[in-house]
Amino acid sequence: MPQFNARSKAINPSAYNALADALWLIYWNKDPFELYVRGMLKDHSELLAQLNFQATKREVSGHLVKLLRANEARYLDVTVALMLDIAGMDRFPNLERQVDGAEKVASATAAVAELRRWTAKQREVIEEHEAHAATIAESAKQAQDGRAFAQAHQELRQQFIVMHSATDKHQRGRDFEGFINELFSLYDLEPRASYSLEYEQIDGAFSYDTDHYVLEAKWWKEAIGRRELDVFKSNIERKAKNTLGLYVSVNGFTSDALAVYSFSTPFVTMDGGDFMAVLDQRIRLDELLRRKKRHASETGHCFLPVAEVFKGID
Repeated sequence: MPQFNARSKAINPSAYNALADALWLIYWNKDPFELYVRGMLKDHSELLAQLNFQATKREVSGHLVKLLRANEARYLDVTVALMLDIAGMDRFPNLERQVDGAEKVASATAAVAELRRWTAKQREVIEEHEAHAATIAESAKQAQDGRAFAQAHQELRQQFIVMHSATDKHQRGRDFEGFINELFSLYDLEPRASYSLEYEQIDGAFSYDTDHYVLEAKWWKEAIGRRELDVFKSNIERKAKNTLGLYVSVNGFTSDALAVYSFSTPFVTMDGGDFMAVLDQRIRLDELLRRKKRHASETGHCFLPVAEVFKGID
């Protein structure tokens, strides 16, 4: 992760002084002052623990800024946030409600203007910090997305394993269809559920890399034979020219079926081993499909074992 070099571009001490002066002047009453400080320091409980809000606002502000400055590298984020938030203030409702509100507003406005002047002078430090903060936020988001992505694979993997012991084959077929839709949705492949056309039933469809695929998925005890692949080929050929096919058979395909489609094929195939490799995150689903399609284009063969894919990756 990129590191922010706070030591090389420290905040000017006068900017800290301007922050301390402005902070205690923007509120007259202690309660809203305390609420504001606590809100700005909500992610830094160790700082809040060192502040005595029974003291005067000026004392609290001075002590806080002293703590921030003493450990600038650690607290640069909240220091910059405070400076920018206060420097951006143009109204002071709590001061306006006081008897001599105009005078108090004038004092706060002058203090904020001075802080604003120093934030402008510190723009290089602040901009570098903001860029660093944005990088950290993006890294955190990517990490969170990655964890969610991995968790989804784990849940689907468990679902896939449970389906192996199913006793109701019809229910397993329905569950398998839902499983495929979830997995393909995870990779933004736009899966569409099964649908019917005249004279044929399509298990599903999806899109990938500008191509449209029709999908046939079987979880039979036996391997899929030539007859089933012949029917699938005929279904594909009745579609548009850029339509391809994916035939899924958890228990694989017979050798004679694969032999027929080893020289020319309008479809690619997946078996249970492919699914486990994807669910274990040894390879992405979209990458596996891309390699299978390229293999089919180069060799005419519908079948590419995932073990062969890993040899190519290695």
